[in-house]
Amino acid sequence: MQDSHEIGKRGADILVESLLAQKVDRVFCVPGESYLPVLDALYEKRDSIELVVCRQEGGAANMADAYGKLRGRPGVCFVTRGPGATNASIGVHTAFQDSTPMVLFIGQVSREIKDREGFQEVDFVAMFRPLAKWAAEINDPQRIPEYVHRAFQTAMAGRPGPVVLSLPEDILSEIVHGDLDAGLPAYPLGGAPSAERLDKLVGLLGQSTKPLMILGGGGWSEQVGADVMTFAERFGVAVATSLRCQDYVPNSHPNYAGHMAIGIEPTLGAHIREADLLIVLGARLGEMTTAGYKLVTPPRPQQKLVHIYPDPEELGRVYQADLPINASSAEMAAALARLDPKRPVDGAWVRTCRADFESSVEVRSSGQKLDMAEVVTRMRRRMPVDTIVTTGAGNYTGWVHKYWPFEKFRSQLAPTSGAMGYSVPAAVAAKLTAPDRAVVAFAGDGCFMMNGQELATAMQHDAKILVVVVNNGMYGTIRMHQEREFPHHVHGTTLRNPDFVALAKAYGFHAEQVSDIDAFDEALERALGAPQSALLELIVDPNVISIRTTIEALREKASA
Repeated sequence: MQDSHEIGKRGADILVESLLAQKVDRVFCVPGESYLPVLDALYEKRDSIELVVCRQEGGAANMADAYGKLRGRPGVCFVTRGPGATNASIGVHTAFQDSTPMVLFIGQVSREIKDREGFQEVDFVAMFRPLAKWAAEINDPQRIPEYVHRAFQTAMAGRPGPVVLSLPEDILSEIVHGDLDAGLPAYPLGGAPSAERLDKLVGLLGQSTKPLMILGGGGWSEQVGADVMTFAERFGVAVATSLRCQDYVPNSHPNYAGHMAIGIEPTLGAHIREADLLIVLGARLGEMTTAGYKLVTPPRPQQKLVHIYPDPEELGRVYQADLPINASSAEMAAALARLDPKRPVDGAWVRTCRADFESSVEVRSSGQKLDMAEVVTRMRRRMPVDTIVTTGAGNYTGWVHKYWPFEKFRSQLAPTSGAMGYSVPAAVAAKLTAPDRAVVAFAGDGCFMMNGQELATAMQHDAKILVVVVNNGMYGTIRMHQEREFPHHVHGTTLRNPDFVALAKAYGFHAEQVSDIDAFDEALERALGAPQSALLELIVDPNVISIRTTIEALREKASA
């Protein structure tokens, strides 16, 4: 009896060959019976595509997002139907809001039983349509290369983002006879600015005395950052980064003015309000970046607005720019770097913005036993400049954003979507993707517990990472809002945590608890010197609820 491989190819084999044509070298997954033939086909290509087996689909999807951020090509994730897909949806949402290229493949019930609500059946096209750039189901194995190429092209085109493809399990086993072309590799296609738009921009800069640039979005690279700062120097433009895009340009650059974080520095907020020209490159100007649309008010901001974005449908959707430019960040930055100012540039505005930024990141003694500002500062001084830092969501991230200066592009991985549970899986993916770089994951106690099981993935795949768990025994961000709105009515925000040190040791990590800054340096050295991954649990004062306030201060204000 002839083997099926000799008389044709399974849909799964065609799928894996299509992935290879798209230059895929790593796949993140939680295995499922709905796509077993794909696992078999990946086994045959295990020397070309590494299979990273995760412990929960949310972790796998977050790893694919982190890979996409680091590589600029889609991270690939495979999950099974029903609960597997719903777990993975968090990573798809993060990739969508973060403009990260990603492709999620979902095993589906066989075509012959579709629409009967079979075991774990979900209409994935309907489910993911609002969460992804494109969602589709492949119902003909001969069209697999076509769908895969379109998925990768769509994920990288214009504003990058996630694509979801549903795979009925019977097409993965179906035999296709004859040769199928696996397809050409997809590449980002970026629009370029017209000469007329560039001339108008130079004209607006000539009339401006306080120009400020806001950077963000997808499609970035180290070269884009270099081109932008060349432009900023020539034209006397202060540069700020949108939420969690701090690593887009070197923070030590004299034109860098700060980060539009949640709870923006008051001085930076003031500079954005007083700027007479805002040049927004790649950022959507979302709710978090604009402090609830108050820093830059829609639809017509008080500042003159130049909005440069790769998707024409975004231009004019929220903000009516004085000069909208449909262009990719890469093409626009290259064009900006070639421009010359029409008049001498006064550097006073940039110097003021820079001085206020430098003042804002000075570490001042707080009197706490374990001050997070001091912790982050000491870690940054001790660790390599190209260390990859991952965070999830929570008030603990404020100290990382404020006190860890970023110098190298893609040394920060963090969800602009505000999704908890991101940092640990992202750190695992980062170490596998950039094995020569140090990787540290910061997580709050609540944030850590959402995907902490991926410590097992780190150990299984020999991904040496450092995890820092900031333990204040609560969902800190929600508690802060609770204290503001309903002081003294603490309900639903207190956490009874496990022994994080014992938990990490059970996974095989080196682990220690630190509650005093005097003991931190030696604990950090032991963690960095350990032959395996390490976890440091930091016991911090729960009263210090954010980088700017305490629970006591919030209650005093509420009772005033």
